[in-house]
Amino acid sequence: MAEIGIGILGGGYMGKAHSVAMSAVGAVFNTTLRPRLEMICASTAESAEKYRAAYGFRRATQHWQDLVEAPEVDAIVIATPQETHRQIAEAAFALGKPVFCEKPLGASLADSRAMVAAAQRSRCVNMVGFNYIRTPASQYARQLISSGAIGEVTWFRGEHTEDFYADPETPASWRTDGAANGTMGDLAPHMINAALALIGPLKEVMAEIETVHHQRPGGQVTNDDQGQMMCRFENGAMGQMFFSRIAMGRKMGYAYEITGTKGAIRFDQEDQNALWLYLNEPDAAQRGFRKILTGPAHPDYLPFCQGPGHGTGYQDQIIIEARDFLQAIETNTPVWPTFEDGLAVNQVIAAAMSSAQSRSWQTLSQF
Repeated sequence: MAEIGIGILGGGYMGKAHSVAMSAVGAVFNTTLRPRLEMICASTAESAEKYRAAYGFRRATQHWQDLVEAPEVDAIVIATPQETHRQIAEAAFALGKPVFCEKPLGASLADSRAMVAAAQRSRCVNMVGFNYIRTPASQYARQLISSGAIGEVTWFRGEHTEDFYADPETPASWRTDGAANGTMGDLAPHMINAALALIGPLKEVMAEIETVHHQRPGGQVTNDDQGQMMCRFENGAMGQMFFSRIAMGRKMGYAYEITGTKGAIRFDQEDQNALWLYLNEPDAAQRGFRKILTGPAHPDYLPFCQGPGHGTGYQDQIIIEARDFLQAIETNTPVWPTFEDGLAVNQVIAAAMSSAQSRSWQTLSQF
């Protein structure tokens, strides 16, 4: 086993998740590379020191350059706001350091393209954080689809819906300012990534995007609350997606339905340890959706628990990502999703934004 020094930028919601994941991944997956929590960066010296003490890092800093340039930091995890992703990643790649970047890849399509170019020039390992697609249930759904179990896919419906801004009296914050922090920049990337992973590349989209609550206590809202998108996949399948941060009652509405010529699949992240499968059984009396509880027979479940139906959780998805990142570094082999996969998501978002403005279908190849 060999140690690898990890530097994490951001100590809040996702910074904590990645810190815990790097602490646990060696024990869970018996990885050859064992992370050493070397340095954490936050916006102030006080918060950085607080996170250092809480998560077990050796050092703390408020300057991202210090973390990226530290010789003891071998690999970088970016869990900061989208507008900072590009400059941090480019600096890390220039020093030959692998980078894991939380979604979305860049705050704009131009940023994402520049980040992909920097990754390609450096030939460094790179990954984007799309954690929800890594649940054992969704990994199994990918296997079922690729094996032909439900036949040729003809239809996809996906949503990422939450209600953290459903109340119009919820105060304005950084989330209500700037396109990168709106629903299309924040929530949509996860379900678009799922669509690309489960069905394949998109060919064209038609979208509507809107702000419902234009004013909130403390300020004006400058980004979108919800959006919907019709789409056509390159394989011919039809699709529809909906994204919202004002979907009253939805807490983690990352859900999809997939229809094929031989069966169908349903999944909802609010019940993340179950997958619903319909197969066109010969006996009509036996036809119907059945609930499959995840267990040791499903991808990446057994390292967490030996009991079927006991379940995995949100943090476990981040630990699986950490395993993949370490394996990519160890073998110097790309592991999905790379920065190029993150760029593909940003291209869909750009096409959707353009479609909403022009009120017309947009072809992905134009972006």
